[in-house]
This record gives sequence, structure tokens and C-alpha cells, in this order.
Amino acid sequence: MKKFDTLTKAEMQVMNALWDMPDGGCIHDVIEKYPEPKPAYTTISTFLKILLNKGFVDYRKLSGKTHTYYPLISREAYTGQVMKDVKDSFFGGSGSSMVKFFAQNEKLSEADIKELLEIIQGNENK
Repeated sequence: MKKFDTLTKAEMQVMNALWDMPDGGCIHDVIEKYPEPKPAYTTISTFLKILLNKGFVDYRKLSGKTHTYYPLISREAYTGQVMKDVKDSFFGGSGSSMVKFFAQNEKLSEADIKELLEIIQGNENK
């Protein structure tokens, strides 16, 4: 699988908007996904050009100057890549060290702990 660069916070907002639109969307559709105050059309256009150059998105021409943009990587694949990078960079590649860190530093509810145990036990049975 192709290794993608890390997204900036602003790029991530644009990607989140596109990931929420299964068939992609034009710049106006992306802007609609933002809370008030909405960003300028030119701002979103610039970020989409950056994402296009980075290989995160592509587009189809609709009519005239209108394009519909769509992601080339899924949210799940990107999240997996980022989490692997975090695991490798901060936890020496150890998944258990990473999980231990989050378990010790997050306020996990009883339901969260139960769910994690079920996942772990499910992986042991494979």
C-alpha cells in the first residue's frame, strides 16, 4: 500500500468532509460540512489542490468548471497508517506498550474496558 504524508489539521478537516460523502463532492459540498463561520470558497479550493498534489484526492469533471472531488484513501486506511507511525515512533513498534499507555492515561469507562477485553480475547482465539 502507498505511504501517504501526514495531514495537517486543516487538510484533515477537508478529508473528513470528503470521507462523509460516499460519492465525493464539489467545493460547495465540502464547505457545507463545516460549522459556522464557513471557510471561503478559495480556501477550500486551495486545500483540495494541496490534497490533489499529495495524492489524497482526485476529481471528476462535472460540467463547466465544476469538479467533484473524492478521496483516494479511506479514513480507516489513513487512521491505520497514522496509528502505525505513532506505535513505531513512540512505542518502539510495540502494540501492547501503546495500548498500555492509553489504558493508563485515558479515563476508560467500565464499558470501554469490557469492550477492550472482548477484542483481546477474540484475537487470542484466532
